[in-house]
Amino acid sequence: MPEITEKELPPNVKPLWLKALNAYQAENLDYAVSLLQGVLKECAGFLDGRKLLRKCELKLVGGTKKKAGLFGLQTGGMGMMKLHGQAKKDPLGTLPLIEKELEKDPLNDQANDLLFDTFLKLELFESAAFALETVRNGSPENAKLLHKLASFYLNRDQPLQASEVYNDIIKHHPIDGAAIKGSKDASARASMKKQKWDENTSARDLMRDINQVEELEKASRTGLTQEQLEERRDNMIERYNADPNHLATVKELAGIYEQLEDWHNAQTFYSWAHTLSAGDVALASKASTMNDRAIEADLKDLEAAAAADPDNLELQAALNARRTDRLTEQIREAQRRVDQNPTDPQLRFDLGNALYNAGDYSAAIPHLQHATRNPHVRTRVLLLLGLTFKAKGMFDLSLKQLSDALADLHAMDHIKKEVLYEKGLIHEEIGDKAAALECFKQIYEVDYGYRDVAQRVESSYS
Repeated sequence: MPEITEKELPPNVKPLWLKALNAYQAENLDYAVSLLQGVLKECAGFLDGRKLLRKCELKLVGGTKKKAGLFGLQTGGMGMMKLHGQAKKDPLGTLPLIEKELEKDPLNDQANDLLFDTFLKLELFESAAFALETVRNGSPENAKLLHKLASFYLNRDQPLQASEVYNDIIKHHPIDGAAIKGSKDASARASMKKQKWDENTSARDLMRDINQVEELEKASRTGLTQEQLEERRDNMIERYNADPNHLATVKELAGIYEQLEDWHNAQTFYSWAHTLSAGDVALASKASTMNDRAIEADLKDLEAAAAADPDNLELQAALNARRTDRLTEQIREAQRRVDQNPTDPQLRFDLGNALYNAGDYSAAIPHLQHATRNPHVRTRVLLLLGLTFKAKGMFDLSLKQLSDALADLHAMDHIKKEVLYEKGLIHEEIGDKAAALECFKQIYEVDYGYRDVAQRVESSYS
C-alpha cells in the first residue's frame, strides 16, 4: 500500500480533508478529529492527515500523557491486548480502532507501538516512523521503543536519524551501552553515506581517513597537560585551515577548546561541527552547553572585577544589569527549547529552574510539575518544587514535595542532604522544632561539616 499526498486524495475524500483543515484553523478540534478519522479510514496512507489528527488530539488533552492505571497499564490496556490479535488478522481494518484508542490518549506508548507494527505490515514506512516518533516526543525516557525506532531507521538506511534517536536515549539513560555503541556506529555510517564512501573509494584514501579518526580518538582519550593541549590545538588549527569541512577535525578542535576551558571557541567549533554533521543532536547540545559556560564565565569575570572595586558604581550597575540580562536570556533560551519539544521533561525542568531563579514562582510551578515525569531528575525537581512553594509561603505543599523526594532517596548523597536541610528549615519556620531537629540530626550523623547542622544539633543539647 503506498503513502499518498494531499494531491492524491480521491475526489470523494478531498472535501472532508478541506473541512478538517478549516475546523482545525477555527479551533473546532472535536469536529476536526471526527472528520480526520473519516479521511484516514478511507486513505490509511495519508500521513499529513494523520499528523494533523495527532496535533488536534494533543491539543484536546493538553499535550500530556495519561498516567498509568492499575497494574501499571496505561488507559485502555486490556483493549490494546485485543487489538493486537485483530491487527495480526486484519491490519488495515484495525487501524481505525487503534486511532480510536489514540484519540483518548495520543501519547499512549502501547497504542503507538501497535500502530508502528501495523504500518510495517502494510509497508507504510513513513507512517510507521511517525508512530514511534510520537513516543519519542511524548515518552523520551522509553528506551525500549526508542531502540526499536533506531533499529527501524538503520534497517531503512537512515543512519543519521538513528544516531539522533540513540543520542536521545543516552540523554535519559547515560549508561545504556547499546545506545552508546549504536550512536557511534550510526554516526560512522551517516558520515560514510554523506561522503559517499563506496566500493569505488580507493583503499589508500579509506585507510588515511580511518587512521586519522583513530589518531583523533586516541588523542581525545589521553590526559594531556595544558602545554600539550595548546600544542595539539595549534596542530589541529593547521589541519582545520587545510580542510575546514572535515568533521572529525572540527569535533577534535572543539573538544580541545573545551578542555582548555575556552568556552567561546568551543561553542563556535561545536556549532560548526553540528552544521557539518547535518544536524547531530549531541553536537547541538554541546554547542548550547558551551554557550552557557561562556556566558557564565563572562559573568564571573565581571563579578570578580566588581568585587575588587566595590566603590565603582558604574561597574556595580553593569553587574546588576548583566545578572538581569542573564536571567532573561536563560528563560528565553529554555522557553525556546520547550516550544520545540514541549513533552521533554528535562527541558521543562530547565525552564522551571530558570523561572524560579528569576523569582517568577507561579510560572515555574506547572513546568516543574510536568518535569516530575522524568525519573532521572525527579528528586531534583521535587526539591526545587518544594523551594518554589516555600517561596510562595505554601509550607504544607512544600513539605509534601520534600517528603516525596525523600521517599525516592536512599543513599545519603548531596541531594538527600539538601532535601533534609531545606525540610528542616521549613519545620523550623512553622515552629515544629522537633521535626526540624530530626532532619538536621540525620545529616549530622553522616556529615558533621555540612553547612551549619553541627551548630544546630549541638545547640539543642545545651
